[in-house]
Amino acid sequence: MLVKAIIAGFGGQGVLSMGLSLAQAAMLEGKYVTYLPSYGAEVRGGTANCTVAISDEEIASPVASAPEFVIAMNQPSFKRFQNQVQPGGVLLLNSSLIKAEIARGDIEVVSVPANQIAEKLGNPRSANMVMLGAFIKRSELVALASMIEALKNTLKRKKKLLAINEEALTSGYNSI
Repeated sequence: MLVKAIIAGFGGQGVLSMGLSLAQAAMLEGKYVTYLPSYGAEVRGGTANCTVAISDEEIASPVASAPEFVIAMNQPSFKRFQNQVQPGGVLLLNSSLIKAEIARGDIEVVSVPANQIAEKLGNPRSANMVMLGAFIKRSELVALASMIEALKNTLKRKKKLLAINEEALTSGYNSI
C-alpha cells in the first residue's frame, strides 16, 4: 500500500501543520512516511501545500504527480490541484471557501464546511483540524487515536491549543 495526498491552501491556514501531523500519526503506527512541504516566499496569505506519502514499505519518491487524495482548503488550491487527483481518487474540499462545480466525473468529491464547523466550535483558526479529521475518516490511513497522539507531539509547546484542536479534529471526523 502506497498512498499519496496533497494538502493545499493559503499560508496561515495550517496546511503544513496538517501534513506534519498526518505524517507523525502514520509514523506512530509504524508506517513509512515522507513529508514534502512547499510554500511561496510570502508565506502567510500566499499559497502553501505539502505532499504526504504513507506506505507499509519504503517510499522511493515523495513526489505525487497523481495523488490518491487532494485536500483543497481554498479556491486557488482547488483550481490548481483538482485535475491532479488520479481517476478513482478523492478530492476533499473546504466548501466554506470553495464555490465551484467539479467538471470531473471520475473522482469522489467530499465537501466539508470546515470554516463553518470551526466557527461553531468557537475557534475559526481550527478549520484545518476539522478538515484533517474528515480526511482521516474518509481515507482510513491512520486511526483517530493516533492523530490525537500526534497532535500532543505537534502542540507540546502550545498545550492550551490541544483541547481545541482535538475537538476540531473529532468534529471533522464525525462530519462525514
